[in-house]
Amino acid sequence: MSTAARATSSPKRARSAPACRFRQPRTRRRPPAPAAGRPSASARGPNWWPCCRGVIVRSSAPRSSHGQALAANVDTAVLAVSLAGPLNPGRVERLLALAWESGALPVIVLTKADQSADPGSYAAEVARLAPGVEIITTSAVSGQGLDVLTAMLTGTVVVLGPSGAGKSALGNALLGAEILATGAVRAQDGKGRHTTVRRQMVPLPGGGVLIDTPGLRGIGLVDADDGLEQTFAEECRFSDCGHDSEPGCAVQEAIVSGDLSERRLESYRKLQRENAWATSRNDARLRAQHDDRKKAITRSLRETYAFRDRQRRS
Repeated sequence: MSTAARATSSPKRARSAPACRFRQPRTRRRPPAPAAGRPSASARGPNWWPCCRGVIVRSSAPRSSHGQALAANVDTAVLAVSLAGPLNPGRVERLLALAWESGALPVIVLTKADQSADPGSYAAEVARLAPGVEIITTSAVSGQGLDVLTAMLTGTVVVLGPSGAGKSALGNALLGAEILATGAVRAQDGKGRHTTVRRQMVPLPGGGVLIDTPGLRGIGLVDADDGLEQTFAEECRFSDCGHDSEPGCAVQEAIVSGDLSERRLESYRKLQRENAWATSRNDARLRAQHDDRKKAITRSLRETYAFRDRQRRS
């Protein structure tokens, strides 16, 4: 049917349509990219990973209640921590929680040892944050520690860490070739330039595969109760202890004696709250409890303010 015929047969539709010659044709929204290590058919829904093993999942954008799968079928999670800058304890604990929750074996790799004046003390500080986790000091420039790391890697290996941590350089050293793109860090703050913009899976020379990932800015937790308990492995004899003022709390005793820092306990509580909030967005019952708690707090505050107003007026 011609344009004139359509305008004659349906004048109302013709009048209501905006006359814009720059209108672009509609395009279908692209499906979400599958996690590396998972076939493309995995993009069927937002939460496909319960049927998979070794899935690294972080909390997605604030407006969405779904987690984001970074990689699947992971056997070893290499957590890259750069020795070229100051240590961020909270980031290490978050990465550990992600790795432990997935069921993969976490290995902390301290990169850029050639740029550190005292890598030994740095490694000792990281060891206090990661009880029971293997820590390997490496340098992609000198080759330090690469043979030890290669011997530990089995199956599917994913490299996680912030931009500028040397993940791609470490990957190239393990692969024995310059396959992954690398870039220099910013001179003013030592941060990376996000050279890696997509996940890439490459076969390792000795067997297995390596998954290189973009730098992680936000490392939010979701449904990571087991990962948190494994990360913060300090034990208390009371299973329901809040580690606050309970008599006989081993955690509080460790803080008093100096064996445990107050920062670590506060980090544990913060990540617990964050994880509970993110998990409640996917659980209708938990979300209802969270909303009821907020309403109760609001109602209590209103009653308190009303009481104060009556006191001032009397």
